[in-house]
Amino acid sequence: MKARGFFITGTDTGVGKTWVTTHWLRHLRQAGIDAVGMKPVECGGREDATAIHEACDRIATLDEINPVSLPEPLAPAAIPGAPCIAFDEILANFNLLSLLHFPVLVEGAGGWLVPIDRDRTMADLAVALGLPVIVVAANRLGVLNHTLLTVRAIEASGLVCRAVFLNDLDEWTKPDDLSRESNARVLRDHLPGIPVIERDPAALLDLI
Repeated sequence: MKARGFFITGTDTGVGKTWVTTHWLRHLRQAGIDAVGMKPVECGGREDATAIHEACDRIATLDEINPVSLPEPLAPAAIPGAPCIAFDEILANFNLLSLLHFPVLVEGAGGWLVPIDRDRTMADLAVALGLPVIVVAANRLGVLNHTLLTVRAIEASGLVCRAVFLNDLDEWTKPDDLSRESNARVLRDHLPGIPVIERDPAALLDLI
């Protein structure tokens, strides 16, 4: 059975998950594919959810795209007095969107194991959704370890890592960072069977 969408995680916060998600959405919709995005949990405002809302031409409401919005820019588990995040509400929103649109691109918050509460992490939400996972990683020194750890954790959760997107935005990297030229090659050697995509979100169209 074809998956109803993808779960987009990162090796860390600030690695460009929303940049990848919104550009992928735009490419899909320009290709005539009725894609929609979701940001189930966002902390510190709704900037990411709003960008996703715009990228999918507002075909769903902002509350459907982002059912849980918390004001503090912290992991949900670190926010004093934060409400318990109900997976049932998130799954209901996802099911509604997936009945009307395909694919649904679900962007997580932070990295794979960001704590949601004392017992659950973002990985538990991904498992509840049951989607194949795209890992977004910043193309810079250190990405090999972070990416391999994240992919192994995804596989240990029983989910499939469908691709790694090696993001190459200039503000993250130093001009003399030699790793930028070899990271993709090394990741391909260590992750046989998992596409490692560089720079261009249009290449993600091949995953649909």
